Amino acid sequence: MRRLQEFEALARRAAEEARIAEVRARGHVPPDCGPEIPEAPARGPVRAFRPMALYPNGENDWEQKPAGHMGRAALQVADAFDVMAAQAARRKAAAPFTPGQVAMGRWYRTLVERHAAAGLRCSSVEALRASSGGGGSFIDAVLRDRDAIARLRARIGEGEALSLRKVRPSKRGARVAIPDRALVDMVCLEDATLSDVLRRHGWAADARVRGLLRSALAEALDRMAGPRRRPDIAVIHL
Repeated sequence: MRRLQEFEALARRAAEEARIAEVRARGHVPPDCGPEIPEAPARGPVRAFRPMALYPNGENDWEQKPAGHMGRAALQVADAFDVMAAQAARRKAAAPFTPGQVAMGRWYRTLVERHAAAGLRCSSVEALRASSGGGGSFIDAVLRDRDAIARLRARIGEGEALSLRKVRPSKRGARVAIPDRALVDMVCLEDATLSDVLRRHGWAADARVRGLLRSALAEALDRMAGPRRRPDIAVIHL
């Protein structure tokens, strides 16, 4: 009986040590970032990057050099695009989204967060602008962000990234359709991966369906960027 109790105590201790090690691993700080950054599992996924800045090089030239503290790298909280890119890299697959699509998603998030941080409803903003005489630059900036967000959401459209129309009623189960707007908002604003979006809507996160959702998100981000103009073609007659 005593040996059994000792064995159970050792098993509990080993399980607790493994749990603590797993939690600490989530907050691991790469050596390139230096010891000043503490391990913080609650920080969530992060990515290391090296800050760069321009420094004088001679009298009339500039040179780009690392600008981190003591030449070290820094940490940045990873968003859904970083997480999905890391997952693809582990599978030795290509990045799921182009740099332009990622930049568009992050710009949309910046606009929405900045507009929400203003702390004013649209009606309040317009009332303040009307009562301020010439109108302050702050109010004008808030209104510009509101209009920009409205344009981007209009470009997203009212379509569905994944529809149930082609799924037999007997096989639909708890699955619900995924609108384009919900897909964009969940990935860009809530840091949900494609698998997270599928699971929250009752879909199986298999490779085929995830590929369809990735294509739908890529197309939505391209629409948000607006129409692409063909560059001017110069014809030279020799």
